[in-house]
Amino acid sequence: MSFSGFTNTDFDVFNIDGLDERMEALKMNIRPKLEELGKHFSPTLSALTGNEMFPHVAKHARRTINPPKDTWVAFASNPRGYKMLPHFQIGLWETHVFIWFAVIYEAPNKEDFGKKLGKNLKKIYKETPKDYVWSGDHTKPEAELHSKMSIDDLQTLFERLQSVKKAEILCGLHIPKEEAINMSPNEFLDKVDSVFKTLLPLYKLA
Repeated sequence: MSFSGFTNTDFDVFNIDGLDERMEALKMNIRPKLEELGKHFSPTLSALTGNEMFPHVAKHARRTINPPKDTWVAFASNPRGYKMLPHFQIGLWETHVFIWFAVIYEAPNKEDFGKKLGKNLKKIYKETPKDYVWSGDHTKPEAELHSKMSIDDLQTLFERLQSVKKAEILCGLHIPKEEAINMSPNEFLDKVDSVFKTLLPLYKLA
């Protein structure tokens, strides 16, 4: 099996009530696609980063009441986990697909990374594509469009990463649901490939 693209059915999973019911649909519809994306992009990211990269498909195993509102596959240089490390992600909310580079709150070297980001502020501000987005919280679907941010806004995000325990930094692209559904599998894979290449300098910094 190879990646077949996303459909309305995949996004509709997040409208299903009940933890068990939603998890069942997620396992049936979305998880196989995330596993395919994991297989497809691990070699690419290994070659790009120079580290062997392992895919981690979200299991949502700790959930006991609230059904997941998003799901993803993450790529990191450790076969056992990704949350402590700078990583890449492809995933879905009900409204959009996200393709991220991420350093989240579990990462021990957040402060150092925040300083490196600060030192490269002007370059990052200039070179980030206008249609990319930034986020300081991976648990929320909203993100700030780069073209609407000032250099001071970006600096604030970078400083927060150094000083706030729960702070995170994510940068990447959101593809609205309608657009994602209308992309052929190859168009989607090409888009992810180009986003990962664009985000590589951030990974190298981290």
